[in-house]
Amino acid sequence: MPVPTKFVDSHQHVRWHQRDEHGLIADMDAHGIAYAWLLTWQLSHIDQAPEYNFCLNPELFNPDGTHPGIPLSELLETKVQYPARFVVGFCPHPTWAQAPAILEAAYNMHGVRVCGEWKFRVPFDDPRCLAIFQKAGQLKMPVVLHLDVPTLPDPKTGAPVFQPLWYGGTVANLENALKACPDTIFIGHAPGFWREISGDADTSSSPYPEGPVTPDGRLYRLFDTYANLYADMSAGSGRQALSRDSEHAVKFITRYADRLLFGRDYYEQELHDFLQTLPLSAEVIEKIYWQNAERLVAPPL
Repeated sequence: MPVPTKFVDSHQHVRWHQRDEHGLIADMDAHGIAYAWLLTWQLSHIDQAPEYNFCLNPELFNPDGTHPGIPLSELLETKVQYPARFVVGFCPHPTWAQAPAILEAAYNMHGVRVCGEWKFRVPFDDPRCLAIFQKAGQLKMPVVLHLDVPTLPDPKTGAPVFQPLWYGGTVANLENALKACPDTIFIGHAPGFWREISGDADTSSSPYPEGPVTPDGRLYRLFDTYANLYADMSAGSGRQALSRDSEHAVKFITRYADRLLFGRDYYEQELHDFLQTLPLSAEVIEKIYWQNAERLVAPPL
């Protein structure tokens, strides 16, 4: 595979996975990342996820063990130190009063240009979420969505099993948001999104399905129907969905090359290493590694 002329990480966090902003910069430098989209994750009382405690900033834990997640203040402190290396993202919690106005204030006051990461235990098509998405569309801010489904089938009985770490709902909730906000760019991400690359999503009991991709994955219909749907390939979910079937991955990436973005979500090289094994054209590589990201959001000055 041709080596891209530029690397843009479209999905990253700071003071996360036991590294501060200097550790993040060192990792970016080690992997040739020109700059990254730095995203928040605003945790409320309904979104607490102790499973993530190991990778959150210990300084921010409350006496009761709850955590605010990755607030905007952490990103702004990082941006001041490394202004040329980050585009700042932010998404207010949909339960906050005047959340769309808060997003607009972040755009005007702090130069926020990405709405994300949207990662909340509220359905995408809740009216409060749609109001945020519509404001993001007005401001030309792409919305980075984390989707984890609320149920998975029991491997023996097929009965739905509740998943406590659900975010956003289902692809049906996502489709409703795509319809309701045609002027907003949505960037899909996470296991609940990427499992839909394959037609076996409804019957797979694993958050990260394995084995050859089967026909009729819902992502095809969604991409073909909604021009405002993009996706980032960050974290284990994007790589796993693609690497389960390399031949399919080449076809999928080539077909949707204008709407896929390279991203990492933490400190890893697995996605890049996998992409290096695929016979992708130089044109496709340039699009997914940096051109699509810069078409959506201008690079930092």
